Amino acid sequence: MAFGRSKDVRDDAYARAVGLGAIFFVAFFAAYFASAHPPHDVFGNMIGADFVNDWLGARAVLKDQVHKLFDFPTYTAFWHVLLPPMSMHNWSYPPTILLFVWPFGFLPYLPAYALWCALGLAAYLGVACRRGCTKTYLLFLLVGPAVVMNLFAGQNGFFTAALLIGGLTALDRRPLLAGLCFGLLTMKPQLGVLIPLALVLSGRWRVILAAAGTFAALFVLTSAAFGFSVWTDYVRLAVPFQNHVLNTGTGLMLMMMPTAFMNARVMGLTPEVAFYAQLPFTFFAIAAVIWTFYRRRDPLLSRAVLITAGFVATPYVFNYDMVVFGWLIWTLRDRFSAPSDMRLLMLVWSLPATVMVLGLCHLPGSALVLAGLLARLVWMLKYEDASARVPHVAQTAAA
Repeated sequence: MAFGRSKDVRDDAYARAVGLGAIFFVAFFAAYFASAHPPHDVFGNMIGADFVNDWLGARAVLKDQVHKLFDFPTYTAFWHVLLPPMSMHNWSYPPTILLFVWPFGFLPYLPAYALWCALGLAAYLGVACRRGCTKTYLLFLLVGPAVVMNLFAGQNGFFTAALLIGGLTALDRRPLLAGLCFGLLTMKPQLGVLIPLALVLSGRWRVILAAAGTFAALFVLTSAAFGFSVWTDYVRLAVPFQNHVLNTGTGLMLMMMPTAFMNARVMGLTPEVAFYAQLPFTFFAIAAVIWTFYRRRDPLLSRAVLITAGFVATPYVFNYDMVVFGWLIWTLRDRFSAPSDMRLLMLVWSLPATVMVLGLCHLPGSALVLAGLLARLVWMLKYEDASARVPHVAQTAAA
């Protein structure tokens, strides 16, 4: 009976989340498009602002002008020719992404953006639902605040979520597929920063070799297609400028990152001080992964630790990158049955929206939500270890 009541509470929580998520989804985009002046939005950006980089990268490939992407002044002159005036953009992606985005250059910007979003959403839902999908589950994935933010930004969170889910769920069953997914994820390396550590600790050498082989193949293909200079230009020009933007940027960008570094920046602290605020979170995330993966533990909770630790460890991760948490939170529904646990999951699920509210108020705290989830996951694994060491106690209690 207790379990039945707990299950009802969980079902009610997810149903309420779907309802609130749907309201937020409709209200956000109704306001966004009502205030837009296509192809610009109310902020002076192109609609789906960050997709500008992907589309310009595609156009640069088709025009054989890839060399114009990495130097900021040259890149600015390039997009001034192809798009209407808009706010500043700089190239930030590894050159390997050009192997995948170039077909979008055949379309005008807005149709290309719509296709990008549709394909990304299909990839995410396809991977997340491949073992069956109830109506509530599908709606929960569709209306998540991270989905809203990803569509708003025209970002690649759907694709990265599909790669993370595909890689982590295939680790033991299909290690070569897992390695392929992780190798492709190097196009956004900060999201997989702790994955190599987990693979080495758990001795998953076939996954490591497949991931390394995938990246090597991408490197060779990129160099062959666009010239080796794309790598030297990317490292010499694009990376330093992107670091400068992330460390000194202001406004909306700061409010979209639920990290300790950006929480400190939102409070008005300097990048140097914010770096020290980030360090304890990074060390905690690394320690959690080492402890979790130095031996085999519960696979569901272990992959939840790895995903969450990756977001806690890095200072540069955005709310639109959190699409994967929609899937993760649903998979944890049978383990997080206490009301306090459900509240924690719903805080994480809503974080892509609430981080912006906190940012507008110049309040920190979003990083603590993710760190809290990581701490709870580690605690649950520790409790399971303790229960496994004294099975006779559990049997006595059950009797």
